[in-house]
Amino acid sequence: MMAAAAKWRAGVSTDTGLVRTSNEDRHWIDEEHGIFLVVDGVGGRAAGETAAETAIEAIRTELTGEQQDAAEARVRRAIAAANNQIYEMALDSEALHGMACVLTLALVDGDQLVIGHVGDSRLYLIWNGGIRKLTPDHSPVGEGEDAGELTEQQAMLHPRRHEVFRDVGTQPHGAGDEGFIEVRRCIFRPDAAFLLCSDGLSDLLPAAAIREIVERYDGDAAAVARDLVEAANEAGGKDNITALFVAGSEFRGPARHSTTRALKPMKDRSAVWRVLTGRIAFLLYGVLLGILLWATLHPLRG
Repeated sequence: MMAAAAKWRAGVSTDTGLVRTSNEDRHWIDEEHGIFLVVDGVGGRAAGETAAETAIEAIRTELTGEQQDAAEARVRRAIAAANNQIYEMALDSEALHGMACVLTLALVDGDQLVIGHVGDSRLYLIWNGGIRKLTPDHSPVGEGEDAGELTEQQAMLHPRRHEVFRDVGTQPHGAGDEGFIEVRRCIFRPDAAFLLCSDGLSDLLPAAAIREIVERYDGDAAAVARDLVEAANEAGGKDNITALFVAGSEFRGPARHSTTRALKPMKDRSAVWRVLTGRIAFLLYGVLLGILLWATLHPLRG
């Protein structure tokens, strides 16, 4: 079995932002098992942080033990376990009442990616020069954007963009409950990459801006994550910001590919030019030699 480091490179960056006083975002990377998670806590400083940390621990416990089930079942079971632990903790503490979180979980399964998602955190797939949002926002504004009723810019500026109708923790749930966990599966090619992020990033950076930053990737996944967080802060930093970037072993930014392709024809043209100029010089030398020889054999007469 190939080592995980040969299959992908992962990096993460998180920041409080420029407005909030605490960071309720949490993340988890398990490169060995191909598990990547971003959690955004809800419910105020203490409650939001507790909900996010509880989700991380519950999901880690569920996914790192002995596994026999299909990846989709494991993802559902892990998120449901996190949900019910958060719910029970909130029942036992007045200070934690109403706490919850939203999250996006990605599990590499062979050459595919299994995604478990609740709320408005996101997963973007970057491949072949394009970017695609694979997770729907479980919010009225997100539904409007996905349905084409709102443009991306309109959704980013909408006053109700932070409202969600699905979360992890406010109600007890089973792993298979309808209308709870959204699970999707997609191909994860070696020349592709994906980004998990909290809404503190996606509310401030449109997909095109995210893609442009990702295209700078030069082998340092953590640098891409830092650049994304920095760009979100430069755009206002209105919320906590987390970016978790994972690049396949053959992923390179389209800009790097196009530069390589552009250089090769230039080198080819230079080689052709050298050949042509060499041949021309040889022919000119032959012509001049012929003229000198003719002049020697046929001297001018006065």
